[in-house]
Amino acid sequence: MRLMLLATAISFSFAVSTSRADNWGHWRGPDGNGAAANASPPTQWSDTENVKWKVAIPGKGSGSPVVWENQVFVVTAAPAANAPAETLDFLLMCFDRANGKLLWQQTATTARPHQGTHATNGFASASPCTDGQHVYAHFGSRGLYCYTMDGQLVWKRDDLGKMNTRLGFGEGSSPVLAGNKIIVPWDHEGPSALMALDKLTGQTIWNVAREEPSGWATPLIVQHDGQKQVVMNGDGYARSYDLETGEELWRCGGQTMRPGASAVAADGMIYVASGFRGAYLGAFTPDGKGDIEGTRKVVWSLGRDTPDIASPLLSEGRLYFYKGRSGLLSCLDAKTGEPHYAASRIAGINSTYASPVAAGGYVFLSGRSGRIVVIKDSPELEIVATNAMNETVDATPAPVDNELFIRGERHLFCIAD
Repeated sequence: MRLMLLATAISFSFAVSTSRADNWGHWRGPDGNGAAANASPPTQWSDTENVKWKVAIPGKGSGSPVVWENQVFVVTAAPAANAPAETLDFLLMCFDRANGKLLWQQTATTARPHQGTHATNGFASASPCTDGQHVYAHFGSRGLYCYTMDGQLVWKRDDLGKMNTRLGFGEGSSPVLAGNKIIVPWDHEGPSALMALDKLTGQTIWNVAREEPSGWATPLIVQHDGQKQVVMNGDGYARSYDLETGEELWRCGGQTMRPGASAVAADGMIYVASGFRGAYLGAFTPDGKGDIEGTRKVVWSLGRDTPDIASPLLSEGRLYFYKGRSGLLSCLDAKTGEPHYAASRIAGINSTYASPVAAGGYVFLSGRSGRIVVIKDSPELEIVATNAMNETVDATPAPVDNELFIRGERHLFCIAD
């Protein structure tokens, strides 16, 4: 591990929306770090205990649920009725948070995907996002769709092209809202790009080419010295772009193949990681220019036990992440990179796609087996509870107030006392 001291103090903050802190409008929460500042959901539940409601979801999808006030949104791709084989309905579903009742459902499009996907992936892997005025469903090559909160289509962009992903792994990067823009990542085995669209009209504001192959990361919005940046992971480089113009501000090499983990940031530093066929995690200051590899803008870096698909969690000055796709969990001091514990086995968590989340002084760890292990959000590893969903969990849970929303392979759950 390489450690460096910062030469100057840095003015830095998240580009946090003006939404209520109790909303979870994006798959990594209001700050993009996976932490819910004011939520306190239960730590223990079963098939009958602390399950407020449970509803079946048709088809397949690993996009995470998002929550705004009394509405819960999920996306899925279900076999289309009376249609040729492999034709799917791409659905956005809205549920009543109080009781799980389906409030409305819209079929964004009906299509046969032009390319297959990995056996563990589907065709609705990008999470929706909302600002409380509109909700956005992104189905990649099948388009981006904007709806009112009561389900009326406002605009669609089904002209963005067709992605061709490495080894046919499928698509999955989620868009993110930032001011008047929605930022859409488009890394694949073709002309890759990062796009900013007007969130009210869908019109392109800027579109910048990226010299990157397939990736599955989601952008992170940060702010430094009055300038908002879009931080994006990549196979070749971690990069930052000016939110207003799309101009590349800085880049840093060292990442590994086909990155899936998304960046997190707080307290003057940005963290970007990847862990497939290699390992890298870098802590960067946001004031770099050009290529910052090997400079003091890289505060520290790590070359072992880094995450692959699941993104890191940043909570209370601690950085939590899995080794690759395993259940081996590390917890570092985010400022220095020094480990509190490293690559520690979590009983019941063997394979991971969902990212860890923090709420109420606890961290929730979801395994593909359907087990969700709860540990204390602290420098010491202490397991509090192990809960079984009895179905695969690939989507990241959403903690809101005293509830935890979990999208499983077949159902959407609301866990509450």
